[in-house]
Order: sequence, then C-alpha cells, then structure tokens
Amino acid sequence: MTPPPFRRRNTRPPAEYPGIACTVGFAKHVVVESHPRLVGEKALRLRDVLSGSLEVAMGLETVHPQVLPRLNKKFELAHFSQAAGFLRNHGIAVRAFVLVKPPFLDESEGVEWAVKSSAFAFSCGATVVSLIPTRPGNGAMERLMATGEFSPPRLATLEKTLESALNLRGSGRIFADTWDLEQFSRCPACFEKRRQRIHAMNLSQRIPPAIDCPACG
Repeated sequence: MTPPPFRRRNTRPPAEYPGIACTVGFAKHVVVESHPRLVGEKALRLRDVLSGSLEVAMGLETVHPQVLPRLNKKFELAHFSQAAGFLRNHGIAVRAFVLVKPPFLDESEGVEWAVKSSAFAFSCGATVVSLIPTRPGNGAMERLMATGEFSPPRLATLEKTLESALNLRGSGRIFADTWDLEQFSRCPACFEKRRQRIHAMNLSQRIPPAIDCPACG
C-alpha cells in the first residue's frame, strides 16, 4: 500500500535547537514527540546539543491492520519500526503512544489490540509505552460517535488493558494516561478506588488486588 502524501507541519528548524537546549538545560532527560515519518538526522542534531539524554515519543496508535489506515495518521507499521530502529541505533530512547479502544473496536477488542500494539512497540525497541484512552473532542470522534462507530472506552477497559500489558513489563515500562479519568467511569461508587489502583500500577509496575465493587460488580 502506498501511503498518502505527507506534509511536514509544526516542526522546529534546527537553528532553534541550541536555544531549546539552553531552555531545558536543567533537565537530565528530555522527551520530545515526533511523527514516525519525521524521524531522521534532525533527531541527532538535537541530541548533540542537549545536556541530558533524549527520548523520542511516537504515536503508534494501533497495529490493527484495518483500523490504523482509517485513522488517517499517514504512516504504516514499517515507518514506525524503521524510525524506532534509527533512534535506538543512535542512542536515543523510544516511547510509543498506544490508543486504548480506537474507533471501530468494541471493549474486548480494545484491550486485545492495545496489548498487541504494546508488544509490537517493545519489539521495535521502545522502552516505554503510554496507553491513551481514546477521547472525543476533535470533531472526528464526535462524527464517529453519531454513526455508532466509536464510543470512549470504559474505565474498566483501560484498567484491564494496563493489567494485561504489565505482563509485558520485562520488555519495558507501561503507563496509563490518567488525565480526566472520570469521563470514562460508569460507577461513582468505585471510581476513586479504581483511579488510585491505576495510579499505583503506573508507579509500581505491578498488579495490585482487584477492586470489588458491590454497586457495579
């Protein structure tokens, strides 16, 4: 499959790198975000002017063969793999963003494919995977919600995904994004306990006892 035309947007010119490095000179480790198809020699130029180490975070999104093309991210898995390999070969750490329950998947498929996507990221050399519950708010998700092709994941789905992905922890660290978690909760009675449990898994990289909620079962 030939990828669609790709336009470079919102990239910082290398001439600005020394100034950026000066601004973050206090940091021992710097994380920047990049599209997989923008990774190249510029990453090395940024690495070379930083006081600390560099990590590049890339949105892998999902390895689902039908869903990834429909997200219109304009890259293929080979692009991610090649970018990750380039970075690792030059001493730059790799982080991957993985969507939990992107459009076109149900709750159980959301867990399954997020775990598969995490495994793929680790196989490419990523040392960190961030699990991102797919949120509405950009217009496109709302249109898919109207057609029944998308609904935000339940909190239990994110929780289960993190549990399952932690079984891969020998390959690297797994974190769940906890911003505005309440929007994914279906049960006020156990929300805070579940939020704390997810936070604990993020910190410890271990699976604590499950929450037993009489209200939601």
